[in-house]
Amino acid sequence: MNQTYSIAGVTAVVLATVLVGALGLRISRTTSDFYVASRSVPPRLNAFAVGGEYLSAASFLGVAGLVLAQGVDMLWFPIGYTAGFLVLLAFVAAPLRRSGAYTLPDFAEARLESRAVRRIASVLVVGVGWLYLLPQLRGAGLTLRLLTGAPGWFGGLVVAAVVTVAVAAGGMRSITFVQAFQYWLKLTALLVPAVFLLLAWRADHTPAPSWDERPVFRHSTPVRFDSQLTLTVHEPVRIAASGTVDGRHLDGGPLTLDAGTHRIGADTTLRFPSGARVPLPHVGLTQTAPSSWANPLSAGREQHGLYATYGLILATFLGTMGLPHVVVRFYTNPDGRAARRTTVVVLGLLGAFYLLIPLYGVLGRLYAPDLLLTGDTDAAVLVLPQRLIGGVGGDLLGALVAGGACAAFLSTVSGLTMSVAGVLAQDVLPTLGIRHFRLATLPAIAVPTAANTVVSDLPVADAVGLAFAVSASSFCPLLLLGIWWRGLTPPGAVAGLLLGGGSALTAVTVTIAGGARSGRLHTLLAWPAVWSVPVGFAAMVLISLATRDRVPAGAAATMARLHLPETLTGRPALLGTRVRP
Repeated sequence: MNQTYSIAGVTAVVLATVLVGALGLRISRTTSDFYVASRSVPPRLNAFAVGGEYLSAASFLGVAGLVLAQGVDMLWFPIGYTAGFLVLLAFVAAPLRRSGAYTLPDFAEARLESRAVRRIASVLVVGVGWLYLLPQLRGAGLTLRLLTGAPGWFGGLVVAAVVTVAVAAGGMRSITFVQAFQYWLKLTALLVPAVFLLLAWRADHTPAPSWDERPVFRHSTPVRFDSQLTLTVHEPVRIAASGTVDGRHLDGGPLTLDAGTHRIGADTTLRFPSGARVPLPHVGLTQTAPSSWANPLSAGREQHGLYATYGLILATFLGTMGLPHVVVRFYTNPDGRAARRTTVVVLGLLGAFYLLIPLYGVLGRLYAPDLLLTGDTDAAVLVLPQRLIGGVGGDLLGALVAGGACAAFLSTVSGLTMSVAGVLAQDVLPTLGIRHFRLATLPAIAVPTAANTVVSDLPVADAVGLAFAVSASSFCPLLLLGIWWRGLTPPGAVAGLLLGGGSALTAVTVTIAGGARSGRLHTLLAWPAVWSVPVGFAAMVLISLATRDRVPAGAAATMARLHLPETLTGRPALLGTRVRP
């Protein structure tokens, strides 16, 4: 990739973000401006902002990388990401807006009249937000490392600095304009290169390999390994090697790798010949086995493929409604009807975007199979313009894609920082106000930035899937039961949040820490939604039934406020919360 063009593209996006954010700064004055843009964002603008914030690095980079590495099963990610808004539209969007809340903890306290429920919800919002921020910062580090050669932590630090300034300066009103702009930038950054990539693919008359076979190097390809790993070679291959192979130091001369396993040292470059099949590494990604890439639920890909698929579906379908940075956007609509209209538009925006992502995964398997060896499959979207087109045209398209990737993690990090800072400002800092909100942005982004330097090898989309699982296990039961069941009690909500959300968060923490890397235990912990979501619902229902006398006194009035149109109830006002619209 041409560093000059790519750096120029990323710099342009950062400057545009700062300038658009400055527009919001000029009109952000009150607390309501900072938290919910004074509840005056029209549906279309809000939908553009939701699309900009929701389409994160996991969508822009991670899904294509997973399709490249693990096959068509990974298409459940974009399906689940989009379908989650159907559940949000049908059950949550309008009632949540009518609640008059600023944050999810506000809703929890208003509905259940319990400070204990609020405190637990606050902890979970911060936990989900920080967990979701990790892959965004990793995507930023990966992008800038490819563009400039800077260390992986540097990109996350740059994004954290830019977002801190934008969010602290203008709050929700500012980032609404930023995120709406960034949605269209991301869509353009995928759509325009996709047209040229398809034309180049059509012009390439080389026969495509069978999708169910291991990919091959279409050209003589050098692969550099920054860290030590073990490769499995299935048939002898003659390569050129510079570095350390099986304990032997080589200076670029020819070498034959026999069938079997070989240890490759750090800072080693192997040049594979055209037509050689890609070896399988034993680090980083879960690799597809032969005859499994295009075969959903193949036993060769996962020990428990069907279970993992259901875990992914449940997490993404039900987790969307509890993501704090998504939910907070619906508080900015003027009323419940506008919230529903926003959700309908969002469905169309997401559908248009996700139609493009599988193309990059398929082309990456054909033209960038070396990423399977290095573990950088999330970079497939970034490298394809140069691989297929090359020259100045490839450099320009690569710069456009790099700018889109920058917009992806900037917009999502802005929304997440906004939601986490809002909770910290209300529930941790001693008093509420714009000054304390601005102070709260520092820990909101600093903690995941520091954690990003430790957790660096988890695929972006996988990490986001884990955040969805925690959200689905905690806030999905709280919102659905809180909105639609009058009998929910504070003890029931506490039990569900602790057992459902707490168990999912524990499983996710163990997975990220590498506590179980294989076998049935790994599958249960890596895809916890299958069991943690039912645990959350069951705990809330059963404990609430056992504590019927604890139903809040104002439950009937609150339920009426959630479900009746604003014209009948008047503008919503929260009861018992520290923040009032």
